[in-house]
Amino acid sequence: MNFKKINNIVGWAVFFIAAIVYISTSEAGGSFWDCGEFVSSAYKVQIPHPPGAPLFVLLGRFFIILFGDNPLNAAKAVNTMNALACAFTILFLFWTITHFARRIINGNRPFSEMSRDQVWTIMASGVIGALAFTFTDSFWYSAVEGEVYALSSFFTAITFWAILRWEHMADQPGADKWIIFIFFLMGLAIGVHLLNLLTIPAIILVIYFRRRNEFNYKEIRKWFLRLMIAGGILGFIAALIGAPAVEYNGTEGIGTDATPAGLILFLVAAAIGVFYLVEKNAKPENKESYGGAYIFLVMSAVILGVVQLGIIQYTIKVAGAMDRVFVNSFGLPFFTGFAFFFILVAVGLYFAIRYANRHGFKYLALGLWSAAFILIGYSTYITTLIRSNANPSIDMFNVDNPMSLVGYLGREQYGDFPILYGQKFTAERPTYVNTGKNYAKSTDIDPNAKPEYIVTGNKQKAMYNKADKMAFPRVWNNGNDRGQADYYASFLGIGKYQDPQTGQVRWEREPNFIDNIKFFIGYQNYYMFMRYFLWNYSGRQNDMQGNGGGDVRGGNWITGISFIDNLMYGDQSVMPDSLKHNKARNAFFALPLILGLLGMFYHFKKKGDDAFITFMLFFMTGFAIIIYLNQAGNEPRERDYAFAGATYAFAIWIGIGIFKVREWFEKISKPKMATALAFAVCLLAVPVVMAQQGWDDHDRSKKTLAPDLAINYLESCAPNAILFSFGDNDTYPLWYAQEVMGVRPDVRVVNTSLLGIDWYINGLRNKVNQSPAIDVIYSREQMEGDRRNVIYYNPNPAFPETQYYNLYDMMKDYAGVDNPQTMVTLQDGSKYNTFPVKKVFVPVDANVVRNNGTVNATDTIADAMMFDIPKNYLAKNDWAILNIIAANQWKRPIYFTSASTYQIGLGFEPYLRKEGMSYRLTPVKPKQSAFGESVNAEKGYPIVMNKFKFGNADLPGVYFDEENRRHLVSIRMAYGQLALELIEQGKKEEAVKVLHKVDKGMLQENMPYGMVSSNNMHNQASLILLQAAALVGEKQLFNKIASSLKKDLNQQINYVNVLGTDKVGPYVTNEASRSQQFLQMIDQLEKEINDAGAAARLENRQAKTADSIADTVAR
Repeated sequence: MNFKKINNIVGWAVFFIAAIVYISTSEAGGSFWDCGEFVSSAYKVQIPHPPGAPLFVLLGRFFIILFGDNPLNAAKAVNTMNALACAFTILFLFWTITHFARRIINGNRPFSEMSRDQVWTIMASGVIGALAFTFTDSFWYSAVEGEVYALSSFFTAITFWAILRWEHMADQPGADKWIIFIFFLMGLAIGVHLLNLLTIPAIILVIYFRRRNEFNYKEIRKWFLRLMIAGGILGFIAALIGAPAVEYNGTEGIGTDATPAGLILFLVAAAIGVFYLVEKNAKPENKESYGGAYIFLVMSAVILGVVQLGIIQYTIKVAGAMDRVFVNSFGLPFFTGFAFFFILVAVGLYFAIRYANRHGFKYLALGLWSAAFILIGYSTYITTLIRSNANPSIDMFNVDNPMSLVGYLGREQYGDFPILYGQKFTAERPTYVNTGKNYAKSTDIDPNAKPEYIVTGNKQKAMYNKADKMAFPRVWNNGNDRGQADYYASFLGIGKYQDPQTGQVRWEREPNFIDNIKFFIGYQNYYMFMRYFLWNYSGRQNDMQGNGGGDVRGGNWITGISFIDNLMYGDQSVMPDSLKHNKARNAFFALPLILGLLGMFYHFKKKGDDAFITFMLFFMTGFAIIIYLNQAGNEPRERDYAFAGATYAFAIWIGIGIFKVREWFEKISKPKMATALAFAVCLLAVPVVMAQQGWDDHDRSKKTLAPDLAINYLESCAPNAILFSFGDNDTYPLWYAQEVMGVRPDVRVVNTSLLGIDWYINGLRNKVNQSPAIDVIYSREQMEGDRRNVIYYNPNPAFPETQYYNLYDMMKDYAGVDNPQTMVTLQDGSKYNTFPVKKVFVPVDANVVRNNGTVNATDTIADAMMFDIPKNYLAKNDWAILNIIAANQWKRPIYFTSASTYQIGLGFEPYLRKEGMSYRLTPVKPKQSAFGESVNAEKGYPIVMNKFKFGNADLPGVYFDEENRRHLVSIRMAYGQLALELIEQGKKEEAVKVLHKVDKGMLQENMPYGMVSSNNMHNQASLILLQAAALVGEKQLFNKIASSLKKDLNQQINYVNVLGTDKVGPYVTNEASRSQQFLQMIDQLEKEINDAGAAARLENRQAKTADSIADTVAR
């Protein structure tokens, strides 16, 4: 049989199956998380967050043009691009599996020597493995949205397939061009995501195993040991020399920490020791093979480091430094030195390659060509520099010069984290030392200035006392902005106490190395990797985000086999229906896992070299990522998408597993029949089961919630508004709605997290779309770089603390003046600006706020918006918000997507009044109404009735995962609060319309009124609607809501009662207690709505009931 022809035909058939699946289930519009940002960037070729994705942006733009350059189709175009990229990933996976399967059967012999049965067994192997991966939870999720991980997976697949193509044709002339092609692909992949680089160790192993007979093992061994020893000594010396300069602090005397130098020696000694163990324990005939594989593995780590640091980081650093010299010293234009550096690199590579070719240094020439082509692929970042100079709406990091590109690629705005040595989470406050300078173009600050690079601040590094550090720190994050430190303590059983002398809260003990390893194994490896892996190949419990603290109710992996799942998580049959019948509950009965394990053992037995290569791909795209990322607790979302490479590698073994199944069938049938039976059984047991279980929760073809939510927020704003947003899922859908769909371009969206960075604040001074510039009081110079990163509260006797002071004056004339007498000096000698008072006010011109609609005609306007700043220091994003408010002087409407003191925390929250879904800053004396928040029914009613959308929640069969449901709850809450406010104003007819509108907008099958959720927020929102329905006498709707609520709340209580508090844990137990209190409230409401004379009493106790619900949730 013509193996090559059949391999191609079957491979493309699998491709079309995957393409049809992914395109038909891809999201209709923009999605949550980073998708809105990436689609917006692709639509206008803009700059997404560091480290960027220029190739993704360019390819996305190409597909948008293919789809007619229509904003209505832009997201679908990018989603289709990703669907096709994932389908190609499946194609290359198929060919990868058939390559390994053929080598098991036929080695490297000609295709013609294979029998028909062998060919079809190989095809069956490829089909089973490729289709199994097609329907994995994590990969399917990425395939139907506009994120970078789909395209990143494509580059991983084609890169690994390409080295196998080289392996097959390695003896043919010109075969090494495949290796050069691979490094070109890696260069391109850098412009999408860096995950592709993790294929390097597997690639190097393929090269070694194919060419090992050409290598002189003794010579390689000798140079390996020499270089390891020399490198270890040099690293040790460099670390010792660098330690005093970096670690010493003159004020506190942190002193020299030689531990990093010692760690270098230890790691080198360990690497050499492992090498000798490998040689010693190998059989004599395998000694050179195993030893060589180890040497090449170490070499692959070096190559990975060279690409990651040398090519990606240091080429740009050197080019940027050269550009600064050319501009500042020689007066040449920007980018001259940058271009000159890469011309030098090109010339140097040309002569080096010519030298290598003339002297017969084959592998040196290959390495140089590879370096050249990885740089060519990497050159897509030139488009980032070009587009940033055009100042697009989305211009993250303002990468308009080579010096800023260094920080962009290095992800400097996110900070760094330790890997091999660093602080514990209990460490005392660090001292910050300067490690370099930050530069910007002078023309960015003053367009009329002489073009040059100017210093805007210092690069700083946090330095900790030696006693607060440990090797291989896994419990390192001493920040607590999302509860990381508390999570470590809870996981390790470390309590807190209050120091009686200082009043400070301290930890009962410090974590030791055993704690460190416990967290590494139990949380990072098991919970943040193996749990995800088992989601994909054993089964997933539901779509609730796990908290890693023993929550048996949500986010776990399952088998679907009752007695096993019950042993792990308690009786699953008593789970509330909303969890038991959650569409994301996918039970694979561990069949893909079992088939993959069979394939793995079979592979190692039959073809150990190939199996080890596959294992290295699995390890690098799984456990190695865990080691590198060093994830802290309380991640804001599940991170399974980052480990798709590991599930990809395991799918190879799923395909090979059919060989073992075929062997079993051979014992009871003829060989040809055995192949057909094995294929049929494996197909039905793995891909078919996975597809059937996963389809309903991966079909996003009708869902439009992300853009609809953004539309709701934007349409809630008055014309020309400023809208402050929080987090990814507030901001990115807003960007998508404005940048792509063109919705409300007059509104200026301001992300509060990005406000902590100078380039973002400066960007507010520019007009964007139809939104005028924003005044932020301070000049560019006053906030550039690290200037005013923090403004400290420092009381001044000249300003009595009992009085209120004009916020504008405090910001401009006190905190905005670099007066040594009003600045504070910290222990390290650094000086910071201060503010002397916490009581401030913003004056109000009644005529202005009435004329521009800030207040209603019936509102009582305050003479000034007076509030107390609760913080002892203002970070840059804090004072930026206050500056915008003070400078605005009520000229433009100011809104926030949340009124939470946790998210804002600046003291003016009581002046926020809800209009639709956005909270408007008003100079109206604080008045709480419906459910503890002030609601503007006059403005909110026409908005929610005429402009709000529900993401197609009114269509049957549309699935909304936990994150989507959280936003639907926000919409439902907005309707409920508005209804209560209308009732309070005596407008019951309007309230009834509001209740019916939201009831029709969300079908019960898509969004039940009663449903398990974090902190019972879902049921809390439904209780507000229930109360409103009771107040207007809507018995039918009341009974509908009450029935759903009571069913879920009773099931939550029963679940805890059956399993016991020890099994479910304190978190779920507390939610069951809330459920009991909610039931009591429902019972009371039922009694009163069924009492004909209770209407008046019910209305009188509205506020009391609302406060009771709020208090219950707060507890």
